[in-house]
Parts: sequence; structure tokens; C-alpha cells
Amino acid sequence: MAILSKDQAQALLKKALSYSKADECEVNLTGYKGGNIRYARSTVSTSGEEENMSLAVEARFGKRSGVATINEFDDASLEKVVRRAEEVARIAPESPEYVPMLGPQNYLPSNAWFKTTHDIDPEYRANAAAKSMQLADSKKLTAAGFWEDRSGFSAKMNSKGLFAYNQSSDVDFSVTMRTSDGTGSGYVTRDVSDVSKLDTAAASEIAAQKALSSVNAKAVEPGKYTVILEPTAAVDLLENMFRSLDARNAEEGRSFLSKPGGKTKLGEKMFDERVTITSDPTNPEIPSSTWSGDGRPHEKVTWIDKGVVKNMTYSQFWAQKKGVKGLPSPGGFIMAGGNQSLEDLIKGTQKGILVTRLWYIRAVDPQTLLYTGLTRDGTFYIENGKIKHPVKNFRFNESPVIMLNNLEALGKPQRIGGNLVPPMKIRDFTFTSLSDAV
Repeated sequence: MAILSKDQAQALLKKALSYSKADECEVNLTGYKGGNIRYARSTVSTSGEEENMSLAVEARFGKRSGVATINEFDDASLEKVVRRAEEVARIAPESPEYVPMLGPQNYLPSNAWFKTTHDIDPEYRANAAAKSMQLADSKKLTAAGFWEDRSGFSAKMNSKGLFAYNQSSDVDFSVTMRTSDGTGSGYVTRDVSDVSKLDTAAASEIAAQKALSSVNAKAVEPGKYTVILEPTAAVDLLENMFRSLDARNAEEGRSFLSKPGGKTKLGEKMFDERVTITSDPTNPEIPSSTWSGDGRPHEKVTWIDKGVVKNMTYSQFWAQKKGVKGLPSPGGFIMAGGNQSLEDLIKGTQKGILVTRLWYIRAVDPQTLLYTGLTRDGTFYIENGKIKHPVKNFRFNESPVIMLNNLEALGKPQRIGGNLVPPMKIRDFTFTSLSDAV
């Protein structure tokens, strides 16, 4: 019962709404099935499978609202949860940011669900993990990895006539490979909507080669270097910027997009002209829901065009306050790149540092998006277009805003964390100290 069809979900939501006596009522229904498998020291340590479905009711009387949830769906239970939401609403304080519920909306067709992923079972997960561990054993490495898959649906209906439905599926896989003496470490991560596109053995081979190649790392003085950030490293900084495009934060002076007097940098060129960032819920590489959590449609949007900030995200309240349509935050971002592979970027580098991964990232200055963190799991020195030797890890202090003004080259975008991000070559990337971690 964890996955309902559109018609089944619509029927259940209509029944729940029929019990409402509130001024406004909205019902959200979600369900999923999925599982995971974890291994460490090349041995499975945990695994599990679950499925669940729940319904949340929001009732409103004027500007007061109350929410109640339930996971039983007989008529008596549905009426009970609606009454409970109404009881909470009657005693709740008025919301200073009240926004009326949306009426009917038009949504793009969704293509984010794949039967191949939905049909994953424990045996499939075990085989996927086994391929990774066998690869590690063949190279006398130790593997620690995690696989998680999920297939589900979400549906929304309210008393104003809105109805939305979406199905989605996702698989996330990551593995760290270590040499027996613990001095070499490699990492890889993959995420897909269609599990047939995921090969855990091929992915693990990348982590294994990084582990073997990172033994006997040499210390290199910290400073400003030309770096090549693999997508796994680049996305950690870029996502922080992607999620900082909020109009309210900018207008209230809390953002890298803020200007004095409540103004913003919308329409200004802030990045290298090669930087173009869009979102598209129907993109076949990173399909996502075609509607946001508040029911607004997701469409194809250009956020940054040739370095110019073109759009910002808005909550419903802030869009209403400012009298604009307002765009919700998208499910994933797409950064345009080039046709070069990672190897091509390395070949074109006289001297530089190749970074596999960043971790333990913390904000230093939210208004400039300055972050600090560490490299990890494979950091290498490049000389004359070749990887010369591994280097000890660094602490960095860098802002993606500065980084995207110091672009030298962009490679072919790859899916990472539900986004499409290219490997990128950056000049004057700031490393501040060394780290003994591998």
C-alpha cells in the first residue's frame, strides 16, 4: 500500500477533505518503499527495508492553522485526523505571514520514477555491495560503503481545488577505499533515478585507484594554487551558493546578493561569463518533482545567465508581500560546462592540485559565502599535464563567488547529489594549512 497510483491518491484525499469544516483545508499524502545496505571493513554491517505511508492535514480558520498527521486510512481515522487539525487550529495564534491556499495549478508531466529502482530487493542490494567489496578484496583494500534506494509518491489536495501528484525514485551509493596501512584513501559517490545506470564495481574501481595512488603523500606548502575540482568536490561549495539565492534574505541584507537600502544584485554580472545555471524538473539526467512543497509549479528556469543573476527564489509569503509571481526553490541545479573530460583538464594544467572531495565545510562569512573545510580521500599534485604524486590534505578558505570568477576551464557536467555539475579548473584557490587526515 506504500505506493498509490494517481487515481488512488486522489480518491483518498477527496475523502479526507470531505470531513473538513474549516475555512481552508489542505491534505498531503506521501508513501514510499526502500532499503539500504551498509558495509565496513569489507563486511556487511547493517541492512534494512521499509515502507510507509502517511497523511498530514492542515486546517485553517482565518489566519490560524493547525496540522495533524496519521498513518491509518479508514473512514473513522480520516475524520479523526481532520477534527484534530481543526482543534489545533482554533487555539493556535494567528500567523503574521499568512498566505491563502493556492487554487488549481498546471504542472509539467513528471518523469522521475523508474520501475527498475522500484523493483530493487534485498538480493539486488547485496549483489551491488558484493561487487564493491570483491573489487576491494582483489586489490587488497578495505571498503566501507553505503547504498540507499527509495521509490515513492507525494500528493496534495486542498479545498481551493488544487491537486498535485508525483512519483519519484532514487538510489545513492558511496564508498571509501583504504589501503591496509591506512595511508591511502579514495572515495566515490554516485546517485541515479534509474538503477540500471549504476555500476557499483566501476564506481568502486575509481575509489580503489585513488586509494592506491594516494599512498606516501608529500607535504606541499599551503598557498594559492590552480586547482581542478572534481564534481564531488565542486558541488559541496556550489550547493551552498545555489541555496543562497533567496530574495528575502537578499532584500533584508543577509545575503551575498544584498545591497544597501534593501536592494539586491539581481540583474548584475557577478561571475565569469561561462557561468550559466538553470533548473529543469524534466531534465532526463536529474528528473525531479514538477511541483514544490507549497504546491507551486516547478518549471525550467535560468538563475544565472553568462554570469548575470537573472532570478531569485521566493517563499509564497515574500512573493505575496512584494507583489510578484515568485519562483520556488528547485529540486536540483544544472551548471553548464564544456566537452572536456577530467583527464583533459589535467592534461591542460602545467602546475596544480587535483581535489577529489571536500568535507567538514563550515561557513565563515554568510554575506560573502566564505567557507572553510578540508580536502580528503585523494589529493594530487599535477605537473606538466600529469599527476605527479599525492599530496597531504589541506584546509581551504574559499568562496564559490570568488571561485566562479577565477574559472580557467569547465568540463562535461556530471550528476552529483541530484545536480549536474562540471569538473572545474580554478586559479588562485586558497589553501591555508595542512591536514594529516587521509
